[in-house]
Amino acid sequence: MNNLRILVTGGAGFVGSHLCDRLIADGHEVLCADNFFTGRKKNVEHLFGHPRFELLRHDITFPLFVEVDQIYNLACPASPIHYQHDPVQTTKTSVHGAINMLGLAKRIHAKILQASTSEVYGDPEIHPQTESYWGRVNTIGLRACYDEGKRCAETLFFDYHRQHKLDIKVIRIFNTYGTRMHPCDGRVVSNFIVQALQNKDITLYGDGSQTRSFQYVDDLIEGMVRMMASEVGFTGPVNMGNPNEFTIKQLAERILQLIPESGSKVIYEPLPMDDPKQRQPDITLAREKLGWSPTIKLDDGLVKTIEYFRKIL
Repeated sequence: MNNLRILVTGGAGFVGSHLCDRLIADGHEVLCADNFFTGRKKNVEHLFGHPRFELLRHDITFPLFVEVDQIYNLACPASPIHYQHDPVQTTKTSVHGAINMLGLAKRIHAKILQASTSEVYGDPEIHPQTESYWGRVNTIGLRACYDEGKRCAETLFFDYHRQHKLDIKVIRIFNTYGTRMHPCDGRVVSNFIVQALQNKDITLYGDGSQTRSFQYVDDLIEGMVRMMASEVGFTGPVNMGNPNEFTIKQLAERILQLIPESGSKVIYEPLPMDDPKQRQPDITLAREKLGWSPTIKLDDGLVKTIEYFRKIL
């Protein structure tokens, strides 16, 4: 299906800007909406002047009235530093934003995809995490504004699907890294790379034995596009992440190997509240339904990301 008009909320963010690139490359018209809380114009400025790209400053906690065929709802700060800065606004973005985008999709009969998160699993008791796992989230913790906001958004998506027969797609994104990450977003990959490039101490929380699974952004974008194009009636949720699991300490060691000139050393700090001990997606469903699995190795993605940060620092 070519020549669709597609709305990407949060389209000037790290993931959103890569999605805009892909959709433009696929021949679609893209309306990129962003309030620029964490999104940056420089992420999409190479698209300015493109005849099929339009940028709109908009906060999705307010209704939006446009005509589109598809909606990718990515708007929400996704790093702890940013989503904890204004936790009430974070929850409003997830919940009010979902209501507004679902209402838009219902009015104009658009297909809509929700970028949910592995954070809906909280600090999980099962490993790896399958989509059938309901999660273990502290409803009153520091991370709850994001975790519970995203959980509520999923609820709204499925209620709109059942009540209004809306064509929905829901993905749960696991740790993603790559070019255009915000250098001050507090995520572990960007943190370690920036610290190593600036010869600052690399900060590990706890003993560094907690695990994460890191997917390069290009793999995620491919999965998102496949999910949007998947068969009618297949709603998800679908895990999207790289099942190769690494400890945070291993990640720090890899980055220091890839930046041999760095004079950084590893230091240890106490573990933050509700920080998950393990994160690994079970991607069986994505493989079966979408024919999707990540193809970019951690070292290859890290080399590209390190080069990006070298240029912008």
